[in-house]
Amino acid sequence: MERRRVQEFLVSSLGIGTYLGGMDDATDASYEEAIRTALNGGINFIDTSLNYRNQRSERAIGRALATWFRQGHPRSEAVVCTKAGYLVPNATPAILRAPDVAGNVHSLAPHFLEDQLERSVSNLGLDILDVFYIHNPETQLEFIGEEEFYSRMRAAFDFCERAVAGSRIRYYGVATWEAFRRGIESVSLRRLDAMAREAAGDRHHFRFIQLPFNLAMPEAFTKPVEGTHTILELAIELGISAVASASILQSRLSRGLPDQARAAIPGFRTDAQRSLQFVRSCPGVSVALVGMSNADHVRENLEVLDAPLLDPAAFRQLFS
Repeated sequence: MERRRVQEFLVSSLGIGTYLGGMDDATDASYEEAIRTALNGGINFIDTSLNYRNQRSERAIGRALATWFRQGHPRSEAVVCTKAGYLVPNATPAILRAPDVAGNVHSLAPHFLEDQLERSVSNLGLDILDVFYIHNPETQLEFIGEEEFYSRMRAAFDFCERAVAGSRIRYYGVATWEAFRRGIESVSLRRLDAMAREAAGDRHHFRFIQLPFNLAMPEAFTKPVEGTHTILELAIELGISAVASASILQSRLSRGLPDQARAAIPGFRTDAQRSLQFVRSCPGVSVALVGMSNADHVRENLEVLDAPLLDPAAFRQLFS
């Protein structure tokens, strides 16, 4: 099975996401089984957030990991990523002040991020997190100006570097939906990288971005955002790993692909597998995330990992 080097980690080209699902015990149990099936099958990149299913996704992952570690697997075999930024019911610190909150939904305040990080560490049952994302920071731009936004991001990055120094996280990043997809209106990855270098020099730990990329949303590969660079090209230049979210667009790309796409991505049983093959084969994509809330979906997706990647020329031919 393919493994690829992503920063210090060796990871699977597919990762398991935990965003959707009901907030009930049955969904929790289904996620736990899915995560165990993924880990045993070779998918070792796990993505979640404190606000996913109101902390229940993190806690389900924590229980699944505890079982897996008791079976003798080392901590280094699982790469666990979570996020903070959105206010979560019953998980918002009392010290959070009104000026620290944008639109009653989002905060970048360092003391808020510290509180959320500690909740995630507890939920997941881990001493240290592999990747800690600032979650959709572009939400702030709906309520504050650009310069204030970057000032808040710099303070957030300073906190993250302190968390690295304190052995609470290994790397940090930004997980976005719109921030890197809007051309000249996008958040500047170069500016964020410069702020990380100001905070910690060339050995800074801002090494991950997450953004949607799939057959219906190919902008990361096709749309210049800073000069002539696409966001994936820029990430490569800056030494930042790009993780693709929404690889099958919340199941909308799991069926009904056009015949041209099926012919260009041969050798798979289902359209979901073809869609995942497209994303994991994209130059510059480190990991393709897909939500997997039950073990049957995991087993279907594991088949993709046995296939060789699309040849780069064949991949580019898809855009002709």
